[in-house]
Amino acid sequence: MTTEWPRLRVAEWTETRDTLHLWTQIVGKIRLAHAPLLNHWWQVTLYVTPRGLSTFTIPCAAESFDIEFDFLDHRLRFRTSDGGGREVVLAAKPVARFYAEVMEAMNELGVPTEIRRTPNEVETAIPFDEDFRHASYDPEAATRFWRQLLRVNRALALFRSGFAGKVSPVHFFWGAMDIACTRFSGRAAPPHPGGAPNCPQWVMREGYSHEVSSCGFWPGGGEEGAFYAYVYPEPGGFADYPVSPPEAFYSREYSQFLLPYEAVADAADPDRVLAGFLETTYTAAAELGDWDRAALEVDPHRWDRYLLAGRS
Repeated sequence: MTTEWPRLRVAEWTETRDTLHLWTQIVGKIRLAHAPLLNHWWQVTLYVTPRGLSTFTIPCAAESFDIEFDFLDHRLRFRTSDGGGREVVLAAKPVARFYAEVMEAMNELGVPTEIRRTPNEVETAIPFDEDFRHASYDPEAATRFWRQLLRVNRALALFRSGFAGKVSPVHFFWGAMDIACTRFSGRAAPPHPGGAPNCPQWVMREGYSHEVSSCGFWPGGGEEGAFYAYVYPEPGGFADYPVSPPEAFYSREYSQFLLPYEAVADAADPDRVLAGFLETTYTAAAELGDWDRAALEVDPHRWDRYLLAGRS
């Protein structure tokens, strides 16, 4: 099993990325249509699996189902708790055709579903059933992107383990096409002003109802994508706080710290470099935002000495 961080230049797969982004929105909106509301829209996200991205279990009447993007066999797989199953081939095809095939599969499985057909958080929001513009799929690029997500998922899971307060799962938001992990101070936040394209303000206000320090990765913002870290509301001095590694910088355009993916992948110890970015940007948020760090943070290795003693 390789320990290298996969390389994928954004310019080499932009058309596939944009098509896949819309495909994940269709599947994510199916989850949204059935799953009970959770705080900050946690019920709509996708999760990294050993083969791709999955909705995990979605309740539906007396049964349940899930949907998974398999980026090894390049199939979208549907499974229901009554034993049913369907597949949609992941290949170059218009979003409109993919949408039709997905909805046909849902109908055949006895789970007819209506979703809002307009994509969110994209500048040009073509309804899914009318979108013949986005029709690219490079299987190798899709697999590399998923392998990037595997590495990031592991790094964020390790980072998540150092927090005893309210913290999100490590999950994939199909709105912005990013994998994220969010820590919370425990205090309510001022109403979010909104601003994401084709995304209602009330959606943003639910997502940012409480103070957050969020980090993750998205396939944009650099030649090979970028890691990011931001805080809401942003305390004074956050943009000027010293963080690591040296390649990290505060973007005035995005109001967050960015670290080019290539700065991590090129490093002698990529995991250590990324961990430094996650920790120092969180420290900036927590220190400047006056978080109760003593109550919220925890040593993820606190039981190691007992486990070692048991093996001695």
